[in-house]
Amino acid sequence: MRVLFTTFAAKVHMYSQVPLAWALHTAGHEVRVASQPDLVDAITGTGLTAVPVGHALNLEEGMKQVDDSLGEGGGHEDAEASGEPDAEPELDITESRPERLTWDYSLGVFASMTAVVFQNQCPEEMIDDLAGFAREWKPDLVVWDTMTFAGAVAARACGAASARLLFGVDHVARMRAAFVAHLRERPPQLRDDPMEEWLSTAMRRLGCPGDFDEDMVVGQWTIDPTPSWMRSPLDLQYVPVRYVPYNGPATVPEWLREEPKRKRVCVTLGLSHREVQGGDEISIRLLLDAVAGLDIEVVATLDASQLDKLENVPENVRVVDFVPLNALLPTCSAILSHGGSGTLATALAHGVPQLVIPSTIWDSADKAEQLEAQGAGLYVRDVRRLSASVLRDQLLRLLDEPSFAENAARLRREMVGTPTPNDIVPLLEKLTAEHRKPTA
Repeated sequence: MRVLFTTFAAKVHMYSQVPLAWALHTAGHEVRVASQPDLVDAITGTGLTAVPVGHALNLEEGMKQVDDSLGEGGGHEDAEASGEPDAEPELDITESRPERLTWDYSLGVFASMTAVVFQNQCPEEMIDDLAGFAREWKPDLVVWDTMTFAGAVAARACGAASARLLFGVDHVARMRAAFVAHLRERPPQLRDDPMEEWLSTAMRRLGCPGDFDEDMVVGQWTIDPTPSWMRSPLDLQYVPVRYVPYNGPATVPEWLREEPKRKRVCVTLGLSHREVQGGDEISIRLLLDAVAGLDIEVVATLDASQLDKLENVPENVRVVDFVPLNALLPTCSAILSHGGSGTLATALAHGVPQLVIPSTIWDSADKAEQLEAQGAGLYVRDVRRLSASVLRDQLLRLLDEPSFAENAARLRREMVGTPTPNDIVPLLEKLTAEHRKPTA
């Protein structure tokens, strides 16, 4: 069969698709990966075939506009710290507290996310180009990133089966379930739905058959690489798959081939803020002060722009611009990170205890909280009161208390028991045969 993968132009989202795309390719299926021109070199660098659609996204500039529109920082702590109990809570698609998930709140989330995030990542010309390619190439299955709704439109345009592929916790479906529950209770004349309005407009413009339904938001099924203990209890068809780390083209440096002489700790803030938002949320100086002088070997992934802000680097810190986490983490006793999707999942895959300073991007705080509940890590609850001494104490606890390594190893064993991308290919073939429509 023919399989079309699609995501907006962010490497971290595309990298999460690569293992499954290659599993389908090596099973004999034709695979294409479509995204904006910004991502073409990264796609072809994986050995897969790229299809450029729409205009360049210029994600860094777009994300700055998103921050200005939605406000940077997590909504939970900020609202609670305001000192005003009646203050309007900041709209946040990751919000999960039932008392906050009112009709007005969930409507506000989808109104803001649709206008500011989803439409910017999937502008009209991208949707039209992707649907046009799908009609020409006629894929049997479209696999789309959970925030790239252009994939759902393309699948409907060509009659292909439509599957989401998650990169983290399924906040879209969870918030959508709360929204739809309220929507059904509304009078017909007051059932505003920003997602339906946007996607229905695209479908009419392209002459897609059928009307809008929830498959356009959550797919006909969802391929989920997150651990079962992170999954929300939603009435959706999930296809669990083992997370297989992919870090992009890389070379293992010579020093990494040697056994570390002391406990090794990885310090990383990932690529999302560095490459997408042009800066870090956390002070690099603070991180290095936290590990300075400890009897450990620290490997810190910092580029030239981050190093320019430092007057000196502690003697126990090795600075590298980039090293594949999939090669580094098996040699580490702990990792200190921002809790990004790829970073946290790769550490889970190698059974490494984690100290997380949650990023404000998407689901980092939620995953960090669940990780701590599993006993496999610690996380910083109040970043505003973060200090080097607090980080140092938490890191030493992570290294000294055996329970963290034991629980991290337990979670790794659970991941190994999950079907691999190769294992789920027959199920994807079956589901595709059930859901695809005859080509018009």
